[in-house]
Amino acid sequence: MSEAFRGEYYQKVDGKARVLIPAPFRRVLDAGDSHTPESPRTRMVIVYGGKHRAFCECYSFAEAEKLAAQVAALPPGSKARLRAERDLITLSATTEIDDDGRIVLPPKVRDKLGLTPDMLKDGIEAALAGATNRFTLWRKDVYEDEFLGGDEDEDDDIDPLALLGQAAPGA
Repeated sequence: MSEAFRGEYYQKVDGKARVLIPAPFRRVLDAGDSHTPESPRTRMVIVYGGKHRAFCECYSFAEAEKLAAQVAALPPGSKARLRAERDLITLSATTEIDDDGRIVLPPKVRDKLGLTPDMLKDGIEAALAGATNRFTLWRKDVYEDEFLGGDEDEDDDIDPLALLGQAAPGA
């Protein structure tokens, strides 16, 4: 992985379900896509699977291909592979970033985030949160409640740098 998705951004979702991808995220997405005459715009993959998730995960095209390879490496027909195929491959959408740096949220993504036509009409914000090789996409109010607020984590007193020692060597 060359460059990571970092930071958090709040962006308005307009009445046509378009959201601006922040410039730092667009640079990472652009670097992770091979442009061709047939596909000149930067592509990204939005994974909306996972029954208990209130967010979507967004990958550069290259990172989505790596994810697909990890799924394909699972034993064919195994419960783990079937679930991974469903939640990470089937329940995903490839979209392109337009010339203004926006994407149109596909209907299934809007459903996953709980974005209703009235919300889009009245104006709603999305939260885009960096997560190394991907970023997560949330409805802003849900992000603030679940990701930023939520219940007190029992590990709140642990220095996050101490967690890095738990990673496998070379990971």
